[in-house]
Amino acid sequence: MVLSLVIMFMDHRQHHLETIRSGLSILIYPLQYVVNIPSRVTQWADTSISTHNTLVDENRALKAKLFEQETRLLKFASLESENQRLRELLQSASRGWERVQIAELLSVDLDPFRRQMILNKGSNDGLFEGQPLLDAHGVMGQVIRVTPFNSTAMLITDPSHAIPVQVNRNGLRAIALGTGAANELDIPHIPNNADIVVGDLLISSGMGQRFPPDYPVAEIVSIERDPREPFAKITARPTARLEQAREVLLVWPQQRAEAAPQAATAPQAATTPQAAAATLPAAALKPVAPQPVAAPKPAAAPQPAAAPHPVTRGVNP
Repeated sequence: MVLSLVIMFMDHRQHHLETIRSGLSILIYPLQYVVNIPSRVTQWADTSISTHNTLVDENRALKAKLFEQETRLLKFASLESENQRLRELLQSASRGWERVQIAELLSVDLDPFRRQMILNKGSNDGLFEGQPLLDAHGVMGQVIRVTPFNSTAMLITDPSHAIPVQVNRNGLRAIALGTGAANELDIPHIPNNADIVVGDLLISSGMGQRFPPDYPVAEIVSIERDPREPFAKITARPTARLEQAREVLLVWPQQRAEAAPQAATAPQAATTPQAAAATLPAAALKPVAPQPVAAPKPAAAPQPAAAPHPVTRGVNP
């Protein structure tokens, strides 16, 4: 006992046993390693088996989901073909929005009274004012200013933005106004007795030819009906992830998608009279008198009314 007390005193006060303790730990380590092998093997086996089972379950679930999505995609393709055939039978113009392009966010406006952001695409990429923006969940907004290398977009939650919508369940038309809040839209001028309930999905109606039709816009989250007021107070939440998105999808209407390749192949403007004469067709260099058949051409005057410019229309107070 006296020896133990002396050794403890020397170790505590003068640390003479640190070297001995280090040597003993080196000698004991192989024994500790051998003793821990069964537990390590058991832990590795459990982890491997559980990971394998988890991967198998996830793979099975993803395959089932992929099969379901492919089946729905086939159905959508069939519906799109049927819709196209019906439009051809009715001799109505197609509302196609064919060309798409992905743009990245450069910056976001931090003004609390505005909801705007800067994109890394501009007029050199074919962007135009009034062009709609989408993400994987719905409509985000529209382009309001375009420069050669970037552009400014306004979100649907901006206080100065409005978009025509309709209730997906019954087709009731309305206007969705931005409130300035991050995830809140105002649906004004809806009568108290209108057939609209919490949870209804609002989709773009295509009115004004600014936004493509039938895209999700918002979901009704609250309805307050006051018998003393003629209209209900309705609030909706955008389906698009406006505050989390890092990329947006730009879409072009069919008219602009078809005009873009033509503009790319058009000849450059002549800089000299000789070059301008060289670019004119041979018929344009002949006298006008021998061309009496040019008189019926004024009949094509109504053509601008049949194909309105998509930017000059739309709801954007």
